[in-house]
This record gives sequence, structure tokens and C-alpha cells, in this order.
Amino acid sequence: MNYKAKYTIITILILTPMTTIFASGNRNSLIPNLMEQPGIVEAQFLFEKASFRSCHASTIVETQDNFISAYFAGTDEGNKDVGIWISIKPKDSSAWLEPVEVANGIQYSRLSSNKNERHPCWNPVLYQAENGQLLLFYKVGPTPASWWGILTVSNNQGKTWSEPRRLPEGIIGPVRAKPIELPDKSLLCGSSTEDKGWRVHMEITPDLGKTWSRTEALNDGKKFPVIQPTILTYPDGKLQILCRSRGVLRQSWSSDQGKTWSPLVPSILPNPSAGIDAVTLKDGRQLLVYNHSTKNRAQLNVAISTDGKNWKAALKLEDDITIDGKRAYGAYPAAIQTSDGLVHITYTWRREKINYVVIDPSRLVLSDIRNGKWPE
Repeated sequence: MNYKAKYTIITILILTPMTTIFASGNRNSLIPNLMEQPGIVEAQFLFEKASFRSCHASTIVETQDNFISAYFAGTDEGNKDVGIWISIKPKDSSAWLEPVEVANGIQYSRLSSNKNERHPCWNPVLYQAENGQLLLFYKVGPTPASWWGILTVSNNQGKTWSEPRRLPEGIIGPVRAKPIELPDKSLLCGSSTEDKGWRVHMEITPDLGKTWSRTEALNDGKKFPVIQPTILTYPDGKLQILCRSRGVLRQSWSSDQGKTWSPLVPSILPNPSAGIDAVTLKDGRQLLVYNHSTKNRAQLNVAISTDGKNWKAALKLEDDITIDGKRAYGAYPAAIQTSDGLVHITYTWRREKINYVVIDPSRLVLSDIRNGKWPE
């Protein structure tokens, strides 16, 4: 065998394994033109197949070794078999592990002496505390108008969880979006109720869920319906909440660490009565994930602001038609900025899967939103 033939064989042996590894990766979960937007790093589903039919309302957190997402899942929202499930992605892996159910509504009924009666679970929220505890807040009850708050804790990054305990009467916990840590180490949680109209209030716990206080409702639930606040922070100590409403996102401001709030007023951004999430970036900008529409959830967008009032278009995550030529439905996003500076987003994809998108906020190309219309 001559030298040239030997060199060819060696080249094939080296390249073939590399090609195989690349081809075995997860497929992109965004359609090609959205995947090519500046700032998109990766996009994949948490799972391709699962034992449940429907899932919704995800949350995401970074722990020391993992990224963890939780969501409620079962046959359909509001059914008694709906529990809280989690997916874990080790930081040294490119793939998410199989979903695992970590909570259900069996043993928390307050409406019946039958301890085996099961109620649906709703709206999980994860929070990683500095002491290593991973907090999982969620709701149990027949409907959002009659649910109650539950807290369970993991001390090993989501592998096992404590016995769930019900929060005090009148306390829901963070209703959908993640809490923030105040300067005094208390957690400020955006909450809301739906039993007397849609009303927003704020809850504070100084000891990771052991004791609580809450503000009065910020609206009367009659003049305009508002729920599910997400919290933003500013260098001057001011706080802002953006809230789900019908037709337009509403906002309020606090100058005393969340104890009192200004009247809720409309923002410049539309909302089709759909959940949102926002995160204050390390560079001081605000990043919001929301449906830029007054009609439906077929578009899911990312916007950037420096002042929380004026917003610029950054990305589209869903836009009418999604992968496989299906009608798009992107809803109830969750967003965090992780230790490496990237932003990790999860959201409901057609009620069938949870989508996961990573973006680099330093690479986003911003455009003006003129007359309320998203730029094409």
C-alpha cells in the first residue's frame, strides 16, 4: 500500500465518527428563518415524546450542575390527572433527560375528607436560593378561582423533593413568573387571584417560604382584569411589574421595595390575554418575552428596553407557522439569564411540548416598533 492510500484511509477513520456525532444531535425546534436570526444560539424541545398528552406553563432555573424546567402536564389542563413534571439538562450534556412527575394534587384537598381525592395542578415556579435549596411553588385546586399555593423543596438539584406543604391561607406564592431577591434577601413574588375578578397583589417571604406578608390588591378586578405579574429591577432601586391583561400589557412601579405600587396603567405593548415573562439583564437592559398581538398566541416575541417603557423588537420565536408546517402556538414563556450571560427561554409549544431556546443578548439586532406593529 502506498503512502497516498494510507493517508486516505486514516482520513476516513477520523472524520466518520465526528460526522456521526453531529448528525445525532437534536433537530432545531424553530423554523429556518427564525433560527437564523442574530442572537439565536440553539433551540430544541425538552422532549419529543412523553407519557402525557398535554403540557403548559413552564418555568426554568439554573442550578450548580443543571438546567431544570418544570411544567404541568396530563391529559388536558384542568383534568384531575394533571401533575407537575420536570425535565433536567445537565450542563455537560446537549440533551434533556426524560420528564419525571414530581408532584400531584392527591393529598392536598381542602374540599373533601377523602384524602384520595385528586385535583389538578397548575403553574409551577422554580427558584434557586443562595443556600442551595431549590424551591418549587405550584398550585392545586379545581380551578384557578379556587386553587391554593403549595411549596416543595429539593436539596439535591431536583433529584428528590420534600413533602409538599400548603402555603398560608390567602398566599398563592409566585403565581406564574419567578420571584426576585430584594436587598434584604427577602423574596418578592408577583401574585394574583381570580375569584373576584382578575386582581394582582404582591407577596413577600423573608425566609424562603416559611412566613409571608402580602400587599392589598393593586386593582379592583372590575375596571380592567390583570393577573400574573413579572418583575423588573432598576439601578435606582425602583421596581416595575408588567402584567397579563386583555388587549394591552399593564404596568406599575414601586419605589419602596414592593411595599406600595403606583396605579396600573397601560404599556405600549399589546397582549392577547396571555402569560409573559421578563428578566433584567446584567447589562441593565430589560428583556421581555410575550405575544405581540391582541388576538392570539400564534406569534411569540422578544423585546428589549432600557427604561421599561419604550421597547424595541429583538426576535420572533414563533410566527404563524411553526415546524412541520403546523399552525404556531407559543405561550406562557419563562426566561432567565444564566451565569454565562446567555438567556434561556422555555415556552408552551402547541400544548404538546415545551420548547427551549437559548439566545445571546449581546448579539441581538434591535428594530423600532412603529405604530404598535412588529417590524417585518
